[in-house]
Amino acid sequence: MSGWEGLLHGLSVAVTPENLLFALIGTIVGTLIGVLPGIGPALTIALLLPMTYGLEPAAAFIMFAGIYYGAMYGGSTTAILLKTPGESGSVITAIDGNKMARKGRGAAALATAAIGSFIAGTIATLLLAFFAPWMVEVAIKLGAQDYFALMVVAFLTVSALVGSSPVRGLVSMALGLTVGLVGLDFQSGQQRLTFGQVSLLDGIDTVVLIVALFAMGEVLYVAAHQTTSRFDIMPVKKGKRWMSREDWGRAWRPWLRGTSIGFPLGVIPAGGSEIPTFLSYTLERKLSKRRKEFGHGAIEGVAGPEAANNANAAGTLVPLLTLGIPTSATAAVILVAFQQYGIQPGPQLLDTQSALVWGLIASLLIANVILLGLNLPLIGLWVKILKIPKPYLFAGIMVFALLGTYAVNGSAFDVGVLLFFGAAGYLMRRFGFPVSPMIVGAILGPLSEVQLRRALDIAGGDVTTLVSTPFTIVVYLTLAAVLLGGFLLRRSARNATLPAAAHDDEVPDVRESSHR
Repeated sequence: MSGWEGLLHGLSVAVTPENLLFALIGTIVGTLIGVLPGIGPALTIALLLPMTYGLEPAAAFIMFAGIYYGAMYGGSTTAILLKTPGESGSVITAIDGNKMARKGRGAAALATAAIGSFIAGTIATLLLAFFAPWMVEVAIKLGAQDYFALMVVAFLTVSALVGSSPVRGLVSMALGLTVGLVGLDFQSGQQRLTFGQVSLLDGIDTVVLIVALFAMGEVLYVAAHQTTSRFDIMPVKKGKRWMSREDWGRAWRPWLRGTSIGFPLGVIPAGGSEIPTFLSYTLERKLSKRRKEFGHGAIEGVAGPEAANNANAAGTLVPLLTLGIPTSATAAVILVAFQQYGIQPGPQLLDTQSALVWGLIASLLIANVILLGLNLPLIGLWVKILKIPKPYLFAGIMVFALLGTYAVNGSAFDVGVLLFFGAAGYLMRRFGFPVSPMIVGAILGPLSEVQLRRALDIAGGDVTTLVSTPFTIVVYLTLAAVLLGGFLLRRSARNATLPAAAHDDEVPDVRESSHR
């Protein structure tokens, strides 16, 4: 199907009363949980994954679409009101968004984020619909060595460009690859890293691993380092729940520019949403006639990065759906959701599961509309949710994680695995190791092993086959350029944003746990 045909087909699937209800539920629940500090899209989807068991695949993924966009908006809410980004894509939003909130313009900042998310998400979803069929035409011509090259790109970009230290990112990825080895070797049948435990013969359940590293690790870290039992919420002036005409005039161009930056950097693995949001903020600061306002509450500093963040999130679905390769933690969690239904994303997905894929893409548009209509009138409600005392909040997350993990397989052993990797997640945060590379390594590791062995078997063990096609050569050269360019761009972007926020001591801190 072409983009238009596929989108119309998807709308016919998504607009049924039952599926619209699931989209509404997903959007509400995703926003409710995503608005809580420290919880981003990846953690939200991981926590709510057990909710979809027993649903038809189309209904489940339509609900995921709502959860996905709802959780992304929730992350910007805490960044603006509390200066506590739920994930790295909201770090830049927190700089000027929180300053607007401190001036009593928190509602205007939240409205800017919501409308920017709607515009960027809608444009990016349309681009996704048109890019996907074209990507499939390219993907069906790729061989095993080509897929392995793409997976190497995913490994290294996520590892080297996520977090503050490339070395720590690579260590985290290595841990993930090691976790992916646990179980039976699919060729020889030999046990690997099972330590005599029969329960490990099938490997470590990826859902359990994700919930452990994200939910348990985050809760343990925050609980160990909290200084107060309540969040410091900025006041919102009454009667200023909407953007003024001047705000609209200053925001619409950054929304469009942020979208044009975020989407392509999502399609091309570039290490998550940090780079496009930094680039958007830097660009808006250079183009603005009010440069001195940046770092003090410039609305452009909210509009541009939020649009880039949401467009980037939609862009990451292109390689996931067409190649089966997740380039972010959230995409990895969605891949796990596909695998729970026995579906492997890739070039054949649009043919074998066309109703599911196009329904998912169309439901992103629907979720965007629901999200806008839901969140603008309910800004005051989300602020009140943040008044929940921290001990109650963390206890609820812990209980939800434990019950959800047990529900996956009904196994007490999985609960033990959850606690073990939850402690590991805490230690990783404590010592500055990013979590996303470990997740991507654990999920992509077994898939990359299959492609590597297949390529070497076909070539009779000749390792030069891994760089024997024009595609692999282009991919590895592009990888080198992305790594070098990403490092330079992040360095220049940080240098540009740090002075703007110097009056407030530092750019908001965020643990990388919920990277897209």
